Amino acid sequence: MIKAGIIGATGYAGQELVRILLGHKDVEIKWFGSRSYVDQRFASVFGNFTELVDDLCKSDDLDKLADEVDVIFTATPQGYLAGILTEDILKKAKVVDLSADYRIKDVKKYEEWYGIEHKSPALIKEAVYGLCEVNREDIKKARLIANPGCYPTCSTLSIAPLARRGWIDMNTLIIDAKSGTSGAGRGAKVPNLYCEVNESIKAYAVATHRHTPEIEDQLSYISGKDVRINFTPHLVPMNRGILATSYASLVGEHSEEEIKNAYYEDYKNEYFVRVLDGTTPPETRWVEGSNFVDVNVKYDPRTNRVIMMGAIDNITKGAAGQAVQNMNLLFGLDEKEGLRMVPMVP
Repeated sequence: MIKAGIIGATGYAGQELVRILLGHKDVEIKWFGSRSYVDQRFASVFGNFTELVDDLCKSDDLDKLADEVDVIFTATPQGYLAGILTEDILKKAKVVDLSADYRIKDVKKYEEWYGIEHKSPALIKEAVYGLCEVNREDIKKARLIANPGCYPTCSTLSIAPLARRGWIDMNTLIIDAKSGTSGAGRGAKVPNLYCEVNESIKAYAVATHRHTPEIEDQLSYISGKDVRINFTPHLVPMNRGILATSYASLVGEHSEEEIKNAYYEDYKNEYFVRVLDGTTPPETRWVEGSNFVDVNVKYDPRTNRVIMMGAIDNITKGAAGQAVQNMNLLFGLDEKEGLRMVPMVP
């Protein structure tokens, strides 16, 4: 059995890790780390785990944790792991970090967008960006995984087939995305109160969202070009889910059938990426509570633009599910183990 520890277990992504790992036949959770709830029963924080988890929450002592487990998941704020991760810890346990601390290779860019100093820049080079459908072989050999953000996961996978082939003008790329409120975390914030969110939709962090450089970096890697995008996220009154709709001008002459076949070809062996039939648009309700990504594409000959669409559950494939997918690769397990959950409807 793989022994796992979770730091940040009482956040939304952390409790989702618990939910998934409890159903994983090869994993035993040894550490429910939570700075806010030390010595309180985990099930008293999340009542859905009543009589399923009897453990008390422990501290965030990463050094001690590394002595007791094989893999550490850190579902923590930006800057936390970078401030305490050491070579000694990585010698003892593999680490899957759900924050942005090791996603961006350019330290100055990270510090500019996140507004904090990076305390362990020497480890950035070693970290592998954990988008399994793109970096699978590198992930298998890693010690430190930078688990992708939710918006970058949905956006990148819905755009990648055409970016990889050079069939879209990357300078024209615009990404419009909508997310449920759980994406903002569990902390109490006035803009996320029920009365502030219900019966409304709004754009936020316009031209300044922190996932922008992460999306640009990944699409630059995939396309082989220096990519700059307009990315506008929106908050919608639902608990979970992301819908990303991206637009770009087509390069060259390609039929709608060719464009769609690019997706079928790239994702034919990807269990978690579902290319939808015909022109069926992805919907967040069909991926809720699952590790699936639903994608589709439509060519508009009138404008010579391609509309690329994707939907994910931001907490699962956008965070905890993808982290477990990475863990499976790290330990040579079936990549799907523990992640075959059927999406929840309604």
